Amino acid sequence: MSESWSEEELSATVEVYLQMYRQELAGESFNKKANYRELAGKFGRTAKAYEYRMQNISYIFSLLGRNWVSGLKPAKNVGRRIGEQIESLIALHENRPSDPQVGFEIEVSSYQQKATLKKPDGIGEPKAKYGASVIYERSAQVKAWVLNRAGGFCELCGVEAPFTTHAGKPYLEVHHVKRLSFGGSDTVTNCTALCPNCHRALHYSNESRQLVEKLYKNNSELVCE
Repeated sequence: MSESWSEEELSATVEVYLQMYRQELAGESFNKKANYRELAGKFGRTAKAYEYRMQNISYIFSLLGRNWVSGLKPAKNVGRRIGEQIESLIALHENRPSDPQVGFEIEVSSYQQKATLKKPDGIGEPKAKYGASVIYERSAQVKAWVLNRAGGFCELCGVEAPFTTHAGKPYLEVHHVKRLSFGGSDTVTNCTALCPNCHRALHYSNESRQLVEKLYKNNSELVCE
């Protein structure tokens, strides 16, 4: 059988995964292996292939901050296109809008894991997309670089990230020192990794100007725009 997965096959796999997810939440018993075999009989792929694909689905769940089906540890080696397709199908089955950030976060994770990550140029003038809300074009490489640079510690207060995410990464938020809405660039020289408290403080504190000055003092890579 061809290595590529049809929309029908992937949708059926997502549907079975969500069924197990709901059963687990309800405290009901189910047989994962029997489900893999049923899919294998229907589409002609090995049962192991469906188990692994479901681990990819668990990875998408982790990116959404959701618990996954027990025993199906997230498998991260899923590309952006397939990851976005999986999220689109999950959203379809759950009757909700698809999360547009999933594909971007898959790219970020992929870049973070590279042994050697070339310092990215970023986007000097991010383009805005207008809809129900304004979304700016961003570079996954820039976010990955900044998070790796921080090494799990807030670049403002120096405190370790408050928790580890479902994806196994220290949780820090990437902030544009000069905001994109004010013409700031999406580059490593205008981005910093922050704990949630410092991030909120930079947006809302009456001492935000002093905090920005501290950021520039703490990190020589930052450049005032």
